[in-house]
This record gives sequence, C-alpha cells and structure tokens, in this order.
Amino acid sequence: MRLLVVGRLSGQLASAVKMAMAHGAKVTHVERADQATEQLRRGQGADLLMVDYQLDIAALIAANEAERITIPVVAFGIDADAREAAAAIKAGAKEFIPLPPDAELIAAVLSAVADDEKPMISADPSMKAVLQLADQVARSEASILITGESGVGKEVMARYLHEHSRRAERPFISVNCAAIPDNLLESELFGHEKGAFTGAVARRIGKFEEADGGTLLLDEISEMDARLQAKLLRAIQERVIDRVGGSKPVSVNIRIIATSNRDLAKAVAEGTFREDLLYRLNVVNLRLPSLRERPGDIVVLADHFIKKYAAANGVPVRPISAQARQAIAAHRWPGNVRELENAMHRAVLLATGPEIDVDAIRLPDGQPLSGQGAAMTGHAYDGGQGGIAARAAQAADAVTRSFVGQTVAAMEKTLILDTLTHCLGNRTHAANILGISIRTLRNKLNEYSDEGTAIPAPMSGVSASGYAA
Repeated sequence: MRLLVVGRLSGQLASAVKMAMAHGAKVTHVERADQATEQLRRGQGADLLMVDYQLDIAALIAANEAERITIPVVAFGIDADAREAAAAIKAGAKEFIPLPPDAELIAAVLSAVADDEKPMISADPSMKAVLQLADQVARSEASILITGESGVGKEVMARYLHEHSRRAERPFISVNCAAIPDNLLESELFGHEKGAFTGAVARRIGKFEEADGGTLLLDEISEMDARLQAKLLRAIQERVIDRVGGSKPVSVNIRIIATSNRDLAKAVAEGTFREDLLYRLNVVNLRLPSLRERPGDIVVLADHFIKKYAAANGVPVRPISAQARQAIAAHRWPGNVRELENAMHRAVLLATGPEIDVDAIRLPDGQPLSGQGAAMTGHAYDGGQGGIAARAAQAADAVTRSFVGQTVAAMEKTLILDTLTHCLGNRTHAANILGISIRTLRNKLNEYSDEGTAIPAPMSGVSASGYAA
C-alpha cells in the first residue's frame, strides 16, 4: 500500500510512519496540503493520505476532487481533544489517529481504510484450473483479458496476476472505464497539459504514466468510446502516449490487463468495439466461472468473509450452522462473490446465537435466501388456492393488470429504477441484470434526474428493510 503523509515530520509522527512501513506501507512525505495535491497530480500516486488535523483537510479533499483524484484520508494529531478529532472527521477524514502512535491502531486503520486484503481463495476444480493458467502466464508480458459475470472477482484476479508478475514491486493502477464519463476518460488515462481545456490549471499525469513500470488495469473496457479505443490501440502497440494538449509523445512501460462482463466478440460484430484492439488485449483470456459454476468455492468463501467481517466489526467469529451451509450452497448467487460477501457481512451483524443460522443470511431487501421461504414451510405444494402456484398466478395477473394504460417509456423507467433499487444503487450490477451497458444506464438516469425523479444512490450500512446492506 502507498501512504502519503502530509504534515511536519515530528518524532512521534516519524514513529507512526515506521509502524506503517512495518506493516508493508510504502511511505512518502510532504509538509503542506498543496504539495500533496501537486505530487498526486504529477502521478506520484497514493492509496491513502495521512494528514495533520491542523491542516485544512476539507480544502485538500476539494483540491484533489477538482483533479478527479479520490483517495481516502485519515487525520492524525498530537494531544488532540475529542472536538478536534470530530472536526477532522467532519472535514472528510475517514478516521483519526491520535499520537503518540499505537501499533495495533495504525495496523487496524491501514487495513480498514485501504481494504487491500482480497486474497484469491478457491477450492473448486473449475476455478483451480483458471488459477493454474493464471500462474502460468503471470510472469509473462502478455496482455490479458479477464472475462466473466459481474461480481465474479475479475479485479481480484488482476491483482493476483500483478502480485505474481515480474512487476510486483511496481505500481498496480486501476481505471474503471464505465465509471468515468467519456469526455474525462481520455485525460484520466493519458493526462493533460496546462491549459489543454477549461479547468486544466496545471499539468496532470494520467494513469498510463502513473503505472509506468507496473500494471494498468482497464476495468470494464467494453464501455470505452470508439474514438478513445483508437488512441488506446496506439498506446498498446507503440508503448507511447500523447497527453491531451501535449506536443510530443511520452514513452511508457506497462503491462495491460483488461476486464469485461460483456461478450466483446459480439461487440465487435455490432461495431461498438474495435477488432484490432480486441486482438491486442486478448493475448490470453482468463474466463472466471460464475459462483454457481464453482459450488465448491461457496462455503470456503463464506467462511473467509465471516472471519473478515467479524474482525472488522469487533464481534466473535461464529461458525456457520449446517442448515445455513445448505442454504448458501443451494442459492444461485446472481451477484456472484460480491453478493456472497455482502450476505456474509450482514450475517455477521444479524447473528445472535452461538452459530450463524439460516435466519441471519438475508438478501439485500431483507428477504430470506431462495429455498428458505414457502418451500421450507411445508405448504409449497398443497395444491389449494393457498399453494405457491396459485399465489404466483394471482401475483402475475395483478402485475400484468398494473401495466395496462402505461407507456413503454414509463414501464422502462419503472423497470430501471426498481432494478437499481434492488441492487442498492449499484450501477454495474443493475446494468448487468437489465442487459444494457453502463453508459446506457447512466444516460437514462441522467434523463430521469433532469425530469426531477429521485435516483437511488449507492447504499451501505442498513437498508430500508432494517437489515444491514
């Protein structure tokens, strides 16, 4: 993890820095907030900022955001009282570290805020076969395309490849192509010169240069605009880039890993993705199977997440009951590993007995896992009007009648917003369920927002049903 410390390097702060380095952090230091922003702008990236609470933390965060630099901040202070610590949190810091430093607190904060601990865990033969291929190609310089459904762990696999490559000691930089608007993605990737466009107040180093010597992950590459694909192709072929507004090319030495949850061959046939770019990216393809295709991983991953979130929330590690293990093994997990992780996080918080029982494992809306409801009550096949078939027919008839009289546009809007709500605001997951691109979804949501419709925001914590989300 890369840690940027901002403030005067006193003896107590130096001790905190040594503790952070002992836990694997690579530390750089500046004294002023403007120096921190300038260093980040120059491509000297960081995963976490540790900032003196006496500095203007809110202004530092605002300056970074103006450059589209989003890095979590923790504040530190010597002999700071509760009011000053609270003010730092209010200004935007995620945590407050009092000095003199405590080694366990430093380690806990680094782990909680950075959240870099995402090991590649597998017990299922289908996933082990993919891992074997990953180990075989990790030390090569080949570009790798990682494909699979949303939530299967494509970014985790990309980090695994980097950590087992010859570039492991160099930066691993990730760019989500779906999350950045088209008009900003070019600058984000390639950087820009001062005055290149309105708001370009200084030179900004892009992700290609920031990743120099290391690995650049292009997440959800299928969402990249066709014009930008051509510039990316040149960068991969010639290992040079052009900053926006620049007058000369810049050489870069990086390895490209790309991910997609869409069929890129189909996108090529439809004319939305360049065939020559696909060839350059897809030297080796790693297809990650969905969780339902690797059932041997479900309980193993569940046990890992239980331990992880029990430690994060300061609660005892409870074993998963036999009935609960059967339930999670039977569930289809359409959100894959990401959905399983969220469910286990909720289970850690909801469990009350000595074990994590089936009642503690809930879907995001608070409902039980499939197979726990009517099918487990003994009334699923009673054949009467109260039976599941009759109730389903009644529900379908009611839903169909509610559609009558509505326009297609209104129905589309309802479907999109309901799906987004079901996904707790997760745009990528909702787009995957709807079968549309993230760009299309984003355009629709902007259209609804302009009409004055409230758009579900990405959620965390507790859902409206009262269950942890």
